[in-house]
Amino acid sequence: MSAAEDTATPAPTVESVLTALAALEDPRMRAANERRGDDHGVNLTRLRGVAKTVRTDHELAIRLWATDHTAARLVALLTCSPRKYGPEELDTMLRQARAPKVRDWLLNYVVKKSPHLEQLRLAWTGDPDPVVAGAGWDLISHQVHKRPEVLDLPALLDTIEARMKDAPEPLQWSMNTTLAAIGIEHPDLRARAVGIGERLGVLKDYPTPPNCTSPFAPAWIAEIVRRREATG
Repeated sequence: MSAAEDTATPAPTVESVLTALAALEDPRMRAANERRGDDHGVNLTRLRGVAKTVRTDHELAIRLWATDHTAARLVALLTCSPRKYGPEELDTMLRQARAPKVRDWLLNYVVKKSPHLEQLRLAWTGDPDPVVAGAGWDLISHQVHKRPEVLDLPALLDTIEARMKDAPEPLQWSMNTTLAAIGIEHPDLRARAVGIGERLGVLKDYPTPPNCTSPFAPAWIAEIVRRREATG
């Protein structure tokens, strides 16, 4: 064995990743995360550092996901190859994801980079599970910004106007995000989007910290449009 081979860093394994994450566990961070529904105690910046040591390793990512360990699943989503997942695998992963942060990263780091995005958007939007349907509406919001030509925006506003007020919370949040996205990105539909938001009043009284944008769609739309106009 050469000296280089003798000193080479061992390839990451499920066990080594879990050990690294366990060493970063912080009870105070766990308590803060659990208030948001995320059952892990690892600072996300440090978790990303663990993922950097793994780099891209799709097979390891699959095994990390299979542990059902929230922090390990977050590492898996940072180290997988999004285009290697089939639509059935991504559907199963969404339904397996318990923690909000896992669902968020699955959508943003994997599904939105997948060639199956449109197929999943169509399948998830009408799902009876409000969490899955909410994921579908999150993909609609993405397409409002990126590929509005694949959407029927006036029909989406019809659906939001009819259903958002009484929708379960995870679905309501996602539909509200779509309402704001349409109002921000499409000036011809802005007045209608603002009007829907004002009539429904969804999240109008949501407590918003100073210097943060309210999630109330009319206020959200107005603030982002103002910022864009201010920067030319």
